[in-house]
Amino acid sequence: MREIHIDDITLAVRDLCIRANTELGEDVLEAFRQALSREDSAIGRDILKRLIENAQIAREGQIAMCQDTGLAVVYVEMGQDVHVIGGSLREAIDEGVRRGYREGYLRKSLCDPITRKNTGDNTPAMIHYDIVPGDGFKIIVAPKGGGGENMSRVVMLSPADGIETAKAFVVKRVEESGGKPCPPIIVGVGIGGTMEKTAFLAKKALLRPVGSENPDPQLDRMEKEWLKAINALGIGPQGLGGRTTALAVHINTMACHIASIPVAVNIQCHSSRHKTLEL
Repeated sequence: MREIHIDDITLAVRDLCIRANTELGEDVLEAFRQALSREDSAIGRDILKRLIENAQIAREGQIAMCQDTGLAVVYVEMGQDVHVIGGSLREAIDEGVRRGYREGYLRKSLCDPITRKNTGDNTPAMIHYDIVPGDGFKIIVAPKGGGGENMSRVVMLSPADGIETAKAFVVKRVEESGGKPCPPIIVGVGIGGTMEKTAFLAKKALLRPVGSENPDPQLDRMEKEWLKAINALGIGPQGLGGRTTALAVHINTMACHIASIPVAVNIQCHSSRHKTLEL
């Protein structure tokens, strides 16, 4: 049985919160560069250049790349042979979020849903646990801003609707969102499971490196086809027109009930923020 102290977890989460908000992944930066070479719109090209410059300034100055530093979505992949010692795992993660958002000078964006009173420290974190074989312990912190999250949706389709209806739903959702989620966006799609599980699948799809192929050939073809349809909408960078509305479509699926096809869309703005650490 491997032991991990909560202090190590707190420190890891603290660092991941800061790094995720200040260091944009190289996969996203490369997607910006590729989009810049294809973009026809002069305004679109200027915006993409500014996004690249903004990411460089954020990394060099260790400052937030966007004023909306999001709520902290945390994925914990914990080996079943790991014993967390020294206190509560939940509290260790929340304390890491508190420290990260305080010491990194990141905006605290969480509030009570009824009174709208700010919690003051960006907790509680939205934690997803996955218990796996072995003694590993992986943490992913993925701050999620309000712009893309507000544009996300779940629909319960019938089997008669088919996958073409699912595609139409996803493309229409992007069209209706327009410039609100700060494109160029990444579109996470969940198909299958249950109502709540398909939303989780869509959000977790956003963690895949931008530009990577889906390991399922059928889903990979769907992703490319749906991305082409989305970019044909002409919404463009920041909603000001152009070919680059989305950088990628990522699809996750799982088995579902014979009576339904759950479909979820979780939209990620251009600041696709997530960092990973293994303890």
